[in-house]
Amino acid sequence: MNRYTLAGCGAILLWSSNVAFIRHVTELLGPLGGAAAIYTLAAFCLIGVVGLPNLREFPRQYLVIGGVLFVVYELCLALSLAWANTRTQAIEMGVINYLWPCLTVLFSVILTRQKVSLWLYPALAVAFMGVVWTVGGKQGVSWSHLVANIQSNPVSYILAFSGAIIWAIYCNLTKMRAQGKNGITWFFCATAVTLWVGYLVSDAPAISLSWQTSGYVMLAGLAMGGGYGLWNIGILKGNLMVLATLSYFIPILSTLLSAVLLSTSLTLTFWQGVAMVTFGSLASWWLTREPVKAASRRQQVSAQ
Repeated sequence: MNRYTLAGCGAILLWSSNVAFIRHVTELLGPLGGAAAIYTLAAFCLIGVVGLPNLREFPRQYLVIGGVLFVVYELCLALSLAWANTRTQAIEMGVINYLWPCLTVLFSVILTRQKVSLWLYPALAVAFMGVVWTVGGKQGVSWSHLVANIQSNPVSYILAFSGAIIWAIYCNLTKMRAQGKNGITWFFCATAVTLWVGYLVSDAPAISLSWQTSGYVMLAGLAMGGGYGLWNIGILKGNLMVLATLSYFIPILSTLLSAVLLSTSLTLTFWQGVAMVTFGSLASWWLTREPVKAASRRQQVSAQ
């Protein structure tokens, strides 16, 4: 495994820690203030690693629509985690967020009218059933528990599921309209500005930083910004098939890291649901994947 593929693996590890870090920082600094601090540091990290590309070189449709979708997705993700009633519920939000890979495949098939194996639809159903299994209760699917759980905090659940849909749309838009351009740095800057504006107009208390809090903010920002930076290196020069396959195991790794970092005990049923989401997403990608050589050529063009 070459160093570029290892860089991509590092990105997967960093991304898997995002749920835990976002939750932890927003517990310390509040939902808006904590998220704003994280995305600000992540934006500075990306400016240092990726740089600030010339906005005039971007396709306008991708820049405007893609930018709005990106910012709204990141707001949905951060606030769904921050507003969760408990740390266990926050981890549930992370699992719901990871429906985006199979939704990306579904939307791509619909938009391109691609001919696919009929096995795709059972694979998608398994992923969605995994979320139901995770949220449904300790003894498997209990519809009464599922409804009660959602009713206890509908805003977080709606934000998490909406975020998965929005990110899937963003991924398809990027593939069709970005023309090989990467606006991730500008989009992170826009997300940070949006969060700070929200914080300033809200009645949130003033942010009080300590050495411990600052350390968590730095870890969270570096994990988020560094993850995108390393992934950009990995997909340009690393083994695409290895990285694509490993990326579909992020729900399991993210849940594991979240349970450890947030000192949360998860039930066997929860883990079964996470495994179903992972398997369904991986199977849906495998059934519609592009040949490696074609994907590699596309990434080479994007790098030019």
